Amino acid sequence: MIVLAGLPDEPPIARVATALDDLGIAFRMIDQRRHADLHLSFDPAGAQGVLQGTLRCAGEEDIALETVTGLYQRLHSDESFPELCELSRDAPARVRFGRFVTLFTVFSDLSTGRVLNRTPGMGTNNSKPFQAQIIARCGFGIPRTLITNAPDRARAFVQEARAQGREVIFKSASAVRSIVRSVTDEDLARLDRLRICPVQFQERVEGRDVRVHVVGDEVFATRITTTGVDYRYASRDEGGSTDLEPFDLPPEVEKRAIALSQMLDLPLAGIDLRETPGGDWVCFEVNPSPAYSYYEANTGQPISTAIARYLAV
Repeated sequence: MIVLAGLPDEPPIARVATALDDLGIAFRMIDQRRHADLHLSFDPAGAQGVLQGTLRCAGEEDIALETVTGLYQRLHSDESFPELCELSRDAPARVRFGRFVTLFTVFSDLSTGRVLNRTPGMGTNNSKPFQAQIIARCGFGIPRTLITNAPDRARAFVQEARAQGREVIFKSASAVRSIVRSVTDEDLARLDRLRICPVQFQERVEGRDVRVHVVGDEVFATRITTTGVDYRYASRDEGGSTDLEPFDLPPEVEKRAIALSQMLDLPLAGIDLRETPGGDWVCFEVNPSPAYSYYEANTGQPISTAIARYLAV
């Protein structure tokens, strides 16, 4: 049995559901909005060391966890649900929600089926420096980087780069999403704020962006042309634009992308690359829960169908 878990109308989940329907493959949808009706119990050792248990949703047929052969999960935190945000952190409904998410995550890690993605692989995105070490081992370049909460070191890093005619950008060093921005003189004037929050600084790499989605051993590359520093938000600027188109990666780069996803234990991965004018390939990071639907909608690449096929094997 294939299970999709999250918000049914969120595009990444919805597109996989449509792809499964189109392929004639049965699946069950776990709607996280019905969190109060969801009940999960299991024995991790089960029969002969195989997890056994039950996922129950009021009004629907129970799911025997040992029958789950494919799972695609995009679970949200309680902050995505207004009815929970209105409650105190220790309110029973909010505590129950958190415990269910934790228990479901444990189930996904122990499941014998195919899972997109398990916690160990997802966790590599919590530390950009750790992930960068793995990226380098797979043969990709990484930008010259400084992560610091020391204003003097940050200022020296920026000045050194500028002296060589290079721009510096800054962004989050954790899994928390941030908008990539260029360091300005105004930013240098407020570097004292670094003391309470370390920031990641990088020399900007010139070239063209390519977003790569790996699904098992399938690869979908998208070339991105943008007017912004961060193409995801270029449209917020007056006259800003971003164009996406399918792109054929060189075979060696494609192999590296697959190897990277495997080393990170991410059968579904969104890899951010940039090809330099000299033909080198630099990797900025790997997203363990990529919103691939944005790229699919703009290019027509059948990423959701590849995910459906992967789950069905």
